[in-house]
Amino acid sequence: MNSNNLSTEHVASKERNSPGVPDQPGKSWGAELWDWVKTIVIAFVIMMLLNLFVFNLSMVKGQSMQPTLVEQDRLFVNKIVYDFGTPSRSDVIVLRDPSEGVEKKDFLVKRIVGLPGDTVEVRDHHLFVNGEQQAETYTDTEVQDPDFGPITLEADHYFVMGDNRHEGKSKDSRVFGSITSSEIVGRAEFIFWPFSEIKKL
Repeated sequence: MNSNNLSTEHVASKERNSPGVPDQPGKSWGAELWDWVKTIVIAFVIMMLLNLFVFNLSMVKGQSMQPTLVEQDRLFVNKIVYDFGTPSRSDVIVLRDPSEGVEKKDFLVKRIVGLPGDTVEVRDHHLFVNGEQQAETYTDTEVQDPDFGPITLEADHYFVMGDNRHEGKSKDSRVFGSITSSEIVGRAEFIFWPFSEIKKL
């Protein structure tokens, strides 16, 4: 067994040193650098396209979604999920701020609490949908803002609220009205940072 190994190594060595087979020159430093640059550029373009059409990485600002989300949480936002279905009650979504005008540069994170056809009302410190009080396990207090509604949502209209029900803490559909699906950027799927807070939403 050892002799076979030695023989193979000897033959390989002979072939490498044969005068009839020239040594392959290595890549120059410039060529290797160019390969790295091309790889980085291609990866960057792919990431930009994915970020534009498939997903978005967003950072939470403000307190309106406490206790579910806190400031500086980073979210993975699925931008194509609603291409294959409609938003559902309790989805946490990222939307364009309807009160920002045509430009709509700012984005908000809210929870869908009312679907098309629903009648939504805030009464006696509680949220009611179609006359039924909602059990909102994601909040840490009753609604402390004034009563609102009732309003009935039209087709393709959704009612969103922040999970923070302390007075004046959430700018949501009670301020800017219901939203349409065209104003939804995507569904927040999970917190990916900080690592200690990673969880599905």
